[in-house]
Amino acid sequence: MQATLDQYRGCLLGLSLGDALGAPFEGGILERLLWRVIGSTPKGETRWTDDTQMSIDIIESFLKMGRIDPDDIAITFAKSYRWSRGYGPKAAKVLKRIAKGANWREANRSGFASGSFGNGAAMRAPMMGLIYANQPKEHLENSTSLIASITHAHPLGIEGARLLAQATVGVLKGLPSLEVIGEGAEACSLEPFTSRLAIARTWLQSGHEATIHEVRRKLGNGIAAPASCVTALYLALRFREQSFPTTQHYIAQLGGDVDTIGAMAGAVWGASNGFAKLPSDQLERLEQREKLLDLATSLHRRVLENQSG
Repeated sequence: MQATLDQYRGCLLGLSLGDALGAPFEGGILERLLWRVIGSTPKGETRWTDDTQMSIDIIESFLKMGRIDPDDIAITFAKSYRWSRGYGPKAAKVLKRIAKGANWREANRSGFASGSFGNGAAMRAPMMGLIYANQPKEHLENSTSLIASITHAHPLGIEGARLLAQATVGVLKGLPSLEVIGEGAEACSLEPFTSRLAIARTWLQSGHEATIHEVRRKLGNGIAAPASCVTALYLALRFREQSFPTTQHYIAQLGGDVDTIGAMAGAVWGASNGFAKLPSDQLERLEQREKLLDLATSLHRRVLENQSG
């Protein structure tokens, strides 16, 4: 099944909108106060964070190079870095080193000796799903792992990215939710991903509507990849047949790393339901909406050209 332009637009705009809607709920009191000041553009548009920026970076690099080039993507990440987008301090350290000329293969461990296992690679991984939607699974997994490791070299950070990339492909193909989570689980072999995926699968299969307390306790809502990636996927699939605002309202109530959980869930939800089902009133206020639509259109066209070529 060939993914449609509407799905590509839905994935990127769903990611960005979930990111932007979640940002005001992110962090503690100081972080929220800061976002009240910088969370709108001079035109009154809703600003998005590094989640969207790094997704844009992947698409722009792919369109420029005609392929996934980790060296170019690393440089693009570094050039796009702005503190006001809400980058984590360790990711900022990595990107600043790359900007100064360091090889990303060395810089990616400057924050943590074993590499970061945060969700920063997973938040942009749905774009890898769009790019590799019609290619063999091993190509998706290998490239997603490589691009994840630019900033998140820890196996858990990489596995979270692989989960979201594969799940994106699953919904693009129109697979039932249990098959989507099963496909995602095939990309994971590490604890605590495997146990969390088993819980989420059981909830979806039984129709159990987990409470916010249950989701926090059993799946998580933190910045670590294991504590947010399965959560985002579960919520995207649980609310797959419901409205985008319903999904994002639940995520805001969940708390924790709201913008990134919102971005990951928004990308999967959008890839499943398409751009046409995103809330038009909220999209009208989204920062750089037209640019995002153009990027999604160009990406869809390039993927089709590569497939036919």
